[in-house]
Amino acid sequence: MLVAQVDVHELAHRGGLVQRLLHRRIAQVRDSTGKVLADGDAVVLIKDLKVKGSSITLKMGTKVKSIRLTGGDHEVDCKMDAGSFMLKACYLRKA
Repeated sequence: MLVAQVDVHELAHRGGLVQRLLHRRIAQVRDSTGKVLADGDAVVLIKDLKVKGSSITLKMGTKVKSIRLTGGDHEVDCKMDAGSFMLKACYLRKA
């Protein structure tokens, strides 16, 4: 019987690398003007956004620094003076 020694850590590293590359190629998040967004970018709101379940309104022209991209319906996670929010990229413009 032949037994091949396989380094599990090496395979996991290669598999993770391939997964990240495929995810980046498939899931590019674009702003309202079509520019590709990346983690750490600064963006500006293009319209007033009412926050569900609150009386807070995020005003047009508000600059958001250091965004983080996530999966799902709301692609952008950010922190502002009013709190932490998950926003759709279609309401943002790259600053």
